[in-house]
Amino acid sequence: MSLFAMGFLLVILQPSTGQFPRACANMQSLLRKECCPPWDGDGSPCGELSSRGSCQNILLSQAPLGPQFPFSGVDDREDWPSVFYNRTCKCEGNFMGFNCGECKFGFSGLNCTERRLRTRRNIFQLTTSEKNKFLAYLNLAKNTPSQDYVIATGTYTQMNNGSNPMFRNINVYDLFVWMHYYASRDTLLGGSNVWRDIDFAHEAPGFLPWHRVFLLMWEHEIQKITGDENFTIPYWDWRDAEDCVVCTDEYMGGRHPTNPNLLSPASFFSSWQVICTQSEEYNSRQALCNATSEGPILRNPGNNDKSRTPRLPSSAEVEFCLSLTQYESGPMDKMANYSFRNTLEGFADPQTAISNISQSGLHNALHIYMNGSMSQVQGSANDPIFVLHHAFVDSIFERWLRRHRPMLEVYPAANAPIGHNRENYMVPFIPLYRNGEFFKPSRELGYDYEYLQEPALDSFQELLIPYLEQARQIWAWLVGAAVIGGIVTAALTGLILACRKKKRGTSSEIQPLLIESEDYNNISYQSNF
Repeated sequence: MSLFAMGFLLVILQPSTGQFPRACANMQSLLRKECCPPWDGDGSPCGELSSRGSCQNILLSQAPLGPQFPFSGVDDREDWPSVFYNRTCKCEGNFMGFNCGECKFGFSGLNCTERRLRTRRNIFQLTTSEKNKFLAYLNLAKNTPSQDYVIATGTYTQMNNGSNPMFRNINVYDLFVWMHYYASRDTLLGGSNVWRDIDFAHEAPGFLPWHRVFLLMWEHEIQKITGDENFTIPYWDWRDAEDCVVCTDEYMGGRHPTNPNLLSPASFFSSWQVICTQSEEYNSRQALCNATSEGPILRNPGNNDKSRTPRLPSSAEVEFCLSLTQYESGPMDKMANYSFRNTLEGFADPQTAISNISQSGLHNALHIYMNGSMSQVQGSANDPIFVLHHAFVDSIFERWLRRHRPMLEVYPAANAPIGHNRENYMVPFIPLYRNGEFFKPSRELGYDYEYLQEPALDSFQELLIPYLEQARQIWAWLVGAAVIGGIVTAALTGLILACRKKKRGTSSEIQPLLIESEDYNNISYQSNF
């Protein structure tokens, strides 16, 4: 607990990233539909006087959506964040934040010009001191009110279109639990009606970029409230694990001695209260989660439905998933076949890549295996194992990006489920981030994984890598072309020799016709090529 106490002494109040900026959660901002807070450095909106950014109209994607959500104008998350704000800060250069007061991921310094690369490490490779510090940071986040963000406790309609703001304070850890809930909640249609086939963070192309942003922001907040700029989220490599090896009091909390569904009282996670877990109650009341405490973390690892998830994922399944060349396919939802995203998310069989929603593989398998708070989508981030798990899932995404080196155009530009097209803004983040902006290698975003680190390459090697990878992918075609070219060349050589032999006995009047033949010249050029 000494680390916990030290953490409070390190709290610094700086702009952060997350949901509704406190500076914009008021009637004036909602009625004006503008969220352009001043930057403390010069007092101007978006730091405009210092050329950090300016208040501009939001440009929304006009690309068509998939058929999964057949409504329009019934959900505050449609065309995010235009229901609440249609003007926000557009930051210049490497500046970022709801008021352009911060640096983009991977940059630091007074003018955000210094590159930074942090390394995420295996939780079992941390020293005892490092591990204890991580646990203390988690507890600090759970007990530190967010200084810059609040959560919405009502829909825009319930807020009387902005004239009756409905917001509430929340601690830093629960802010992210609430954001995960808000992105995946059902659409409230009035009365007792809801639409369940909607999710702005799962079951579609944005699943991996969305959680990548989520982890970067979560990491960023911990760095701020602790003053530890070098902090990174550790990951749990669960491949081939026989059981939940992080479920001990030394790490993320062991099993309660008398109630297998609860955590051991020896872990301070046993005192944590969960929020946003009662989706059916919210739906019946046509209300949003208001972050009221709803009981302790539940976890009973391994006592899950074995017919759905018989075991934790294997290394072979991860390798098969990485071999898939298509990021997305077909309907681009949980029915997609041969999709890397859908297979990694766990809706497709990790041995065939064929959609099978009766089974839960890879990412989903971990959630089901935990058999508790982690197993319900909207409230799954309540369990701190969530961040360890998703850090490792993100590392698999990173391995795929490095292996296949996709162009940005590989990420779907249109016809994905609502909120998942390339240019859609991710719900519910302010400042705004587009899905496509995080479909790129992690090192461009300022972080790497310890087990993926490679020796430094000189610029010439870095230049060659993409071309060598392309050559590898078309190697079979090159070999085939070479063989065919050799056969054609040999045939033409024989033809030329025969022609020369014939030339000796041929009239000079017809010799130019053979040499100048257009077909002959074309064939020669092609065979030489």
